[in-house]
Amino acid sequence: MTTTAAAKLPFWVRGDTNAFFGFGVNVLVNVLTLTALCIGVIKMPASDVFGVILPALGIALVAGNVYYTFLARRLAAKENRTDVTALPYGPSVPHMFIVIFVIMLPIYLTTGNPVQAWTAGIAWAFIIGVIVLIGAFVGPYIRKYTPRAALLGTLAGISITFISMNPAGNMWNYAWIALPVLGLLLIGLLTDVKLPFNFPIGLAALLVGTAIGWVGGAMSVPDVTAAARDIAFAFPHLKFDLLVDGLRDMAPLLATAIPLGVYNFTEAMTNVESAATAGDRYNLRSVLLADGAGAVIGSCLGSPFPPAVYVGHPGWKAAGGRTGYSMATGVVIALLCFFGLFGLLGAIFPTAAIVPILLYIGLLIGAQAFQATPRAHAAAVVAALIPNIASWATGQMDNALAAAGTTAAEVGTGALAGAGVVYDGLKTLGEGAILAGLVLGAIVAFIIDKRFWHAAVFAGSGAVLSFIGLIHAEKVQWNADGQVTLGYLFLAVVCVLFALSKPAPRVPEEGEPESFEGNSFTEAPEGGVPAPRKEETVVS
Repeated sequence: MTTTAAAKLPFWVRGDTNAFFGFGVNVLVNVLTLTALCIGVIKMPASDVFGVILPALGIALVAGNVYYTFLARRLAAKENRTDVTALPYGPSVPHMFIVIFVIMLPIYLTTGNPVQAWTAGIAWAFIIGVIVLIGAFVGPYIRKYTPRAALLGTLAGISITFISMNPAGNMWNYAWIALPVLGLLLIGLLTDVKLPFNFPIGLAALLVGTAIGWVGGAMSVPDVTAAARDIAFAFPHLKFDLLVDGLRDMAPLLATAIPLGVYNFTEAMTNVESAATAGDRYNLRSVLLADGAGAVIGSCLGSPFPPAVYVGHPGWKAAGGRTGYSMATGVVIALLCFFGLFGLLGAIFPTAAIVPILLYIGLLIGAQAFQATPRAHAAAVVAALIPNIASWATGQMDNALAAAGTTAAEVGTGALAGAGVVYDGLKTLGEGAILAGLVLGAIVAFIIDKRFWHAAVFAGSGAVLSFIGLIHAEKVQWNADGQVTLGYLFLAVVCVLFALSKPAPRVPEEGEPESFEGNSFTEAPEGGVPAPRKEETVVS
């Protein structure tokens, strides 16, 4: 692309305004949530949350979003396009809850010391970052040979459960605030209807919901006044002492950090695939290196919340976002973090006016999993969804039992089974959900295509992953669940037996999307055997 042509690529277009308010509200919700979890669950002093954790997160967010804006503009210049959309980047939602409830809360309940819980969280985030950096050199090969139905299906599972369900529950607690907001978002982002003067729909939805909340008495002026008193500027600084303290007892953290680090780079892989489906083909290694570096940098500054590429790129692209919205979001959220304004924002904006944007993202990603994969692979998408649903469901069960002062072990799985709750099976199915969903989705997709050797390879991979505890097991260990491993091995044998019959692969329907990245097929030539597509060069 020439210098003259590059100069025509604007840093901001009208659609960036919509995407900025939509994505900005998305990140705002997540930061408000992690703030409330640190103070309300771990009982951390507000001074540490607003003075250390949020500024550290702010540095990671502004650096990451500026970097992804750079990648988007470089891709636009390389391909001579002006419709490239930057990847969204922010604190990882699943990890936000995992680090609080799986890592920090048990330590706090045992020791009564929130600082000790915090140091463990920081060490855990650092280990996650290192694993993602390693994954940068492995993930591209996984993406190359995995069916798109498996990649997008497991992403849809995360989006529908961990990103959509809690916001949906909060919405229906205050449906009189949330449903008008959701309606505005759906009309403005899923149709071509525009507001007068092309007013940004994301901002309009937030203002309408806030106005309804205040007029209806859901908000409190004294809460705003109290929050305003806590505003103070804080800039991040290195917290190596906290990181070193946490790493001294690293062994217990590895049990969750290893599979969740693998989860992180697998999630990034599926999000890059989602962006490619929408037309923007980013280099996966560049994305993973940035995500890993963001987690490492944030942990060194005192944040236990690893940032990551978000789901939702197609949504912001459909809203008209291009390269400016991401950088603007990073800068604005960072400034809010530095000035300690999240307490004030939480008192001004009703949660029910903010969370509908997360449900919108869940709807969009769930739909994309079916729309951007071959129609014949619909069952594979559902197979990839199921482990994430199981993981979410057992998490809800565990939280409900904990609130009642008990656990599944104390109640007894027999008693639960008698009540129709298949706890043990769902717990096993949901462990390592994103990897398990990817494996199951790939096996089903390859079986549908009658490519049984490929299905056998993924079944064998499932056996290995379950044997070492990365899927279907509570922790990483040797022979983590022998029965599950044996099941995958038997499945591999079944696939091999059918492969030996040398069936002709399924012939793709006319115009169907590519089935998977590395060995997807073009239209079938005469004779019915599809020809392999030459792999495209991906340049970010």
